[in-house]
Amino acid sequence: MRSPRSSVLAGLLALAVVTACGAPGGGAAYVPEPPATEVKMPSGPVTLNIVDVAGDLQLTQQIFENYKAAHPGTVGRITYTKVTAPELAGKVKAQQDARRLDIDLVLTGTDGLAAGLEQDLWVDLRGRYAGKLPDLSAYLDPAARMQALAQGKGVVVTYYPSGPLIEYNPRTVPNPPRTAEELLTWAKAHPKKLEYARPANSGPGRTFLMGLPYILKDADPKDPLSGWDKTWKYLKDLGRYVEYYPTGTSQTMKELGEGTRDIIVTTTGWDINPRVLGQVPEDFRTGTLQGFTWVTDAHYMVVPKGVSGEKLAVVLDLMKFALTPRQQAVTYDKGYFYPGPAVKGVTIDMAPPESRQAIRDFGRPEYDRLIEQNPKQTPLDAKALVAAFDKWDKEVGGDKVKRS
Repeated sequence: MRSPRSSVLAGLLALAVVTACGAPGGGAAYVPEPPATEVKMPSGPVTLNIVDVAGDLQLTQQIFENYKAAHPGTVGRITYTKVTAPELAGKVKAQQDARRLDIDLVLTGTDGLAAGLEQDLWVDLRGRYAGKLPDLSAYLDPAARMQALAQGKGVVVTYYPSGPLIEYNPRTVPNPPRTAEELLTWAKAHPKKLEYARPANSGPGRTFLMGLPYILKDADPKDPLSGWDKTWKYLKDLGRYVEYYPTGTSQTMKELGEGTRDIIVTTTGWDINPRVLGQVPEDFRTGTLQGFTWVTDAHYMVVPKGVSGEKLAVVLDLMKFALTPRQQAVTYDKGYFYPGPAVKGVTIDMAPPESRQAIRDFGRPEYDRLIEQNPKQTPLDAKALVAAFDKWDKEVGGDKVKRS
């Protein structure tokens, strides 16, 4: 992939440490949020500083550049910085404490979002500036449910149903597993030929982890400690036939492409984009397991407290621009977060020519049907996800994790 997904475990563990030990300096810094009356567009062009911890710039940087081109009197320059999810909260907090904030907008997944919510780092957009926000009723229903996780302090900019899916080599797996039990039987008959990455370090890995309770009809898919008895037993049984667990999804793609593995777990984006880039053969196939439910994912735009009124006005206007259908069509990209758009009424016909070509050549026609016909659930909240990662590390695969 051109841009790695954010490291969810690291971000959530950072959140957990801060929660347990207290934020540096004895708590959240008091950073005043400007009153709505002071949030006015600047008289001249400003520089916007955007930080990405989710790989979202691959989908949205062109949108921001389009905004700059359309508003030369408002934005003179945009700088882009990429940091890891675990760095984010500490970086923002340190700048807020020092009253030297140089971040105007953050692009993040649920990990960085949650860490900032825990430490009260983000501007209360909906509470203070609701009248200046984009029309949040335009979201697709699953994206709207992901939006609710932001607690009014972030705006979903891209969305995808994610997975879990299995991906396989059709020459070595002519009759792919259709159920979880068949997958286990196949793994037993073909030891070391199935692989998934450590869930804490992998989007497909954690989607597989969160999707199994629905497939296995476990007691409570939202409670990994008390409601996943079937899931934990299944993962331990499956683990007997897994050689090791990489610390990144890219390694699973590499080994699938090379023929070291015959089946891996994946998501829509991790299926399409590596084939676009030639990392996985074009003719490899994907499938679902009986009882399949999509576990959704999203990227968010959040604003650190301390941004000036005029810059905040520009950022809010930029958010409106980013959620217009024409700009949302840019997020089809080359399948990285397929489909990508978070709002209603955006079709592939509206996407840039290179995106249409990539989806035409490497997309899966069945994905649109699967998205339409199968249920969708939001991911675990931060606390539950940390608990699930910890239990997986201790009881399933921690002793077989291998750094990619």
